[in-house]
Amino acid sequence: MALTIGIVGLPNAGKSTLFNALTRNDVLAANYPFATIEPNVGVVGVPDPRLATLSAIFHSERIVPATVSFVDIAGIVRGASQGEGMGNAFLSHIREADAICQVTRVFRDADVTHVDGAVNPPSDIETIATELILADLQTLERALPRLEKEARTNKDKLATIAAVQEATEVLNAGRGVHAAGLDREPLRELFLLTAKPFIFVFNCDTDELSDTALLDRLRATVAPAEAIFLDAKIESELVEMEPDEARELLAEMDITEPGLDVLARVGFDTLGLQTYLTAGPKESRAWTIPKGATAPEAAGVIHTDFQKGFIKAEIVGFDDLVEAGSLQVAKSRGKVRLEGKDYVMADGDVVEFRFNV
Repeated sequence: MALTIGIVGLPNAGKSTLFNALTRNDVLAANYPFATIEPNVGVVGVPDPRLATLSAIFHSERIVPATVSFVDIAGIVRGASQGEGMGNAFLSHIREADAICQVTRVFRDADVTHVDGAVNPPSDIETIATELILADLQTLERALPRLEKEARTNKDKLATIAAVQEATEVLNAGRGVHAAGLDREPLRELFLLTAKPFIFVFNCDTDELSDTALLDRLRATVAPAEAIFLDAKIESELVEMEPDEARELLAEMDITEPGLDVLARVGFDTLGLQTYLTAGPKESRAWTIPKGATAPEAAGVIHTDFQKGFIKAEIVGFDDLVEAGSLQVAKSRGKVRLEGKDYVMADGDVVEFRFNV
């Protein structure tokens, strides 16, 4: 299953700089609004050091990490829902995203203009939230007549109509669907933007990253959503460095983990995802599944035939395998077990499926 995160924010917040770092692409990052007009899509591997360890054990020819797709769209400005700037039509590019990453400018640079004239993170967050809410209200307003017509012959639509009415009340009160805790299932067909989980990225200067009081204030602004703090320019430099140089620079800045790694990991956690692992001479690979997935459901991620013909899953815990040094030794120690259809997968399970098609 693919994970897609849409990147939104005001113009010049650092969205495209972040996207460039994530994907190592050279997307135009210009100091004026709407430098990004067409959506840019990049697929990013999720850092997982376990794969290198498995590759060494199994002498794998290649490593295939789990992936996240990031969609970078044009900057949103105040009044977008009424047609200001590029309008809100481009938001359709992220309607099918699984989550939204909102990039907010904290850094101060007189050479980089701010669309509202001054750097004010809480105000910027409110601007984006308002425009997404207004966009969703437009979606609901357009959908309701159609749903009411369909409900005359399909009573199942009545539940959707009730959900639309409830969502409309919540949005008119200034809250998003996800933040309000509404049941999103009846609204799924409408692809509401505020129904998606949010991750907030604060684009800071390097010295601001060590200002704990500032970070605490910003974190409180978006709680209980996840907040990630990074310097997009530094992240762009890190991905161009050799691993040893990057680690050295991070150590000098007293940063334990690159912000991009944090973003990919938090994206997984926010959406309730985890990975299981497969390994052999051809490849060591991470597969994405929802937390709580059963062994047959996990097998279906590789191929639907694996799920249909599932018999057993041969599983060893990653730590047990590493301690044993090989699958054969792990088996001799009784660390490899056969699990059936009811087994709930754990993050880091190393698996080989047995199936019959």
